[in-house]
Amino acid sequence: MTPTSWLSVEQLAEYLSISKETVYRWLEKGTVPAHRVGKLWRFQTKEIDEWVKCGGAAMHPIKNANGQLTK
Repeated sequence: MTPTSWLSVEQLAEYLSISKETVYRWLEKGTVPAHRVGKLWRFQTKEIDEWVKCGGAAMHPIKNANGQLTK
């Protein structure tokens, strides 16, 4: 049995090559599998890998204040 790997917000952002703001946006929406440890958010790599595999991290266009689509 291998020990469970846990990631912080910063580590998850690096792991998925995304910004920390994206991670926090996912947390606000409740779309990313996460665990609250005190005041901190932690993520299990096994859960994240499965979530990504199932399409959970798919990019969706977002409109900015001018109504233009962003990446």
